[in-house]
Amino acid sequence: MKKRNAVILHNQVGPDSPKDELDVLVQVEAVRRSLAELGYRPLIIPFSLDVGAALRALRRAEPLFVFNLVETVAGDGRLIHLAPALLDHLRLPYTGSGQEAVFVTSNKVLSKRLFQQSGIPTPRWMEAAQPPDVPWAETGTWILKSVWEHASNWFGDDSVVCAASAAELRRLLEQKDRKGGFFAERYIEGREFNQALLAGECLPAAEMRFVDYPEDKLRIVDFRAKWEEDSFEYAHTQRGFDLSAADRPLVEELHDISRRCWERFGLTGYARVDFRVDAGGRPWVLEINTNPCLAPDGGFFAAAARAGLSYTRMVERIVEDCLERRAGSRPHHDGG
Repeated sequence: MKKRNAVILHNQVGPDSPKDELDVLVQVEAVRRSLAELGYRPLIIPFSLDVGAALRALRRAEPLFVFNLVETVAGDGRLIHLAPALLDHLRLPYTGSGQEAVFVTSNKVLSKRLFQQSGIPTPRWMEAAQPPDVPWAETGTWILKSVWEHASNWFGDDSVVCAASAAELRRLLEQKDRKGGFFAERYIEGREFNQALLAGECLPAAEMRFVDYPEDKLRIVDFRAKWEEDSFEYAHTQRGFDLSAADRPLVEELHDISRRCWERFGLTGYARVDFRVDAGGRPWVLEINTNPCLAPDGGFFAAAARAGLSYTRMVERIVEDCLERRAGSRPHHDGG
């Protein structure tokens, strides 16, 4: 059987790129092996601000589909939607969510507004440009988060603040926001869960456990926990799937909320919903990741493996979803 071309599109990286961006090359190689095993001829194309170069390379490749692994463009998360926008322009089927869903979920403040409108619980937040007469309800610990970037790009010692008033929080946020594009989100003390979805189906929920953390240390998955192998955070932040029978109602609620996110934001292919669960057992959605890491040692495949899928079968299901949408002439849904 003649092999069919399948492009793997990924964000262009260089020797000076940070660890979290270089990880895309691990994903590219893993997906390449699986696509070859499935009978496709994988072609790898980097994506950068030179959109014309990617356009010409895609036209030459004439792929059956594109496996979209673009996470940033020129290191900027706010440009992530450029890749699916180009693929839509070329009318090429591609894996994952469409440009509208990618854009909306990448903008965390816009996502939170849609969560609120849809009745999806999300922690309280404040924007730097928020009118001063907005009612104030809570004091305590807040996290100053980037509107566009993952924690690995913005989290630092000045990202966690305690505020006794709205004016104080606004001042702290304005100081942070001088670096560009931040908002304040109320820190939810409690447990953290990742809910992976594959073709709209919930995979086993994963709990991120903060083992032997000091009482005064914030329990959050930051850059150190993800990438610094010699750090305390990396060694003491552990993913677990063995939840107790008492957690079954919580897991069902995580699944229900994740499916609502899938429908409300028009997600396709695969995604991950991140939660905090407070002391009362109530889940709060932090964000949706429409392009979660697919590295063999990453959380998404860990959930797929827990569901009994090999890496290649996981890739195959992602591709099947892409091609089924093409066969059914179903465009990527507008997540707005």
